[in-house]
Amino acid sequence: MPNSGTEHTVKAFDTDINELRGMVAEIGGRSEQAIAKAMKALEKHDLKLANQVVEEDKLIDDLERRIDDLTFQTIALRAPMADDLRELIATFKISGVVERIGDYAKNIAKRVPLITKSKKLGPISLLPSMSKVASELVRDSLEAFARRDADLAEEVSERDQVVDDFYTSIFRATITHMIENPKDIGEAAHLLFIAKNLERIGDHATNVAEMVYFAAKGEQMPERDRGENPTDIWNDAEAKE
Repeated sequence: MPNSGTEHTVKAFDTDINELRGMVAEIGGRSEQAIAKAMKALEKHDLKLANQVVEEDKLIDDLERRIDDLTFQTIALRAPMADDLRELIATFKISGVVERIGDYAKNIAKRVPLITKSKKLGPISLLPSMSKVASELVRDSLEAFARRDADLAEEVSERDQVVDDFYTSIFRATITHMIENPKDIGEAAHLLFIAKNLERIGDHATNVAEMVYFAAKGEQMPERDRGENPTDIWNDAEAKE
């Protein structure tokens, strides 16, 4: 006769993990929307939309707290082991990384009121393309999570180099613009911070992919050679605003 208690625990765990997955999909969707809205606000200099991104970040923060609570509850009540525990921890960690992606989108939105000469700042023309690639990495990393697809996760990690290359190009072009147009230095610096936030979004999408790979295979993703980045003079403090 089957152990009804064990069967109940398994079903309860499945219910919890499915709920967590749904919440991660929601927090991911909201973070993607935040990136798109922040970039649209920048392009149109739409202060109302920029403020909306900042306000809606509170919903992303709330979702992360709910995921944290359910994760701790599931660990305490279901006592998952082996693969189940690995997946649960990966889900918990991924939600935190995706929440940070929302923070970077918020930081971009907060820069919008400070950039009034966007049409004169040549390097800004590269930002929409950079944002598109970064957003695709976020979307695909979350798709890999939903499908438990280690191959897609590895592909996301490899494609992050495109975002890094965009950042390098924008950095160099912006520094040149600053030298040639000293009056624009202040706004050009804000432009660099926006580019850096997009670069960090790509990095965080890669972090999600690495966690997906580990949850699926039980081993670390092979590390790609990123090389040295001489442009990386900005630290992660921007995401803490």
